[in-house]
Amino acid sequence: MASLFEFLVAAFLVMAGIFGLVGSYGLIKLNDPMSRLHAPTKATTLGVGGVLLASMLNAAAFGKYFSVHELLITLFLFLTAPITANFIAKVHIHRQESRETMPSAGEDDHWATHDTPEDEEQRNAGRPDAAQ
Repeated sequence: MASLFEFLVAAFLVMAGIFGLVGSYGLIKLNDPMSRLHAPTKATTLGVGGVLLASMLNAAAFGKYFSVHELLITLFLFLTAPITANFIAKVHIHRQESRETMPSAGEDDHWATHDTPEDEEQRNAGRPDAAQ
């Protein structure tokens, strides 16, 4: 029975290594930043998840205790990786787009940016210190 757990731990580690290698290679070799963003957020996240699963299985099988820390790390990683990728993608889009090509706020229902007013009066409107 112990050899089965050793085999599963080794399989999770090999799977994690392959995902990590593919994600790192994609980060280096893909051409544009949006393609490069896809590799580490998908493949490398699965690689870290595989290492954490191997650690949990090893602790349960050979350490005779169940470790919740790795489960919480995995949950946090799978929740934060898409949000981080979204923020990085938005920064890239904002750097690529000019003010002329970006839609104004409210003109496009799927664009999540705010149009900043160009006029100094509009920019200071509503601020309590603007009347000074």
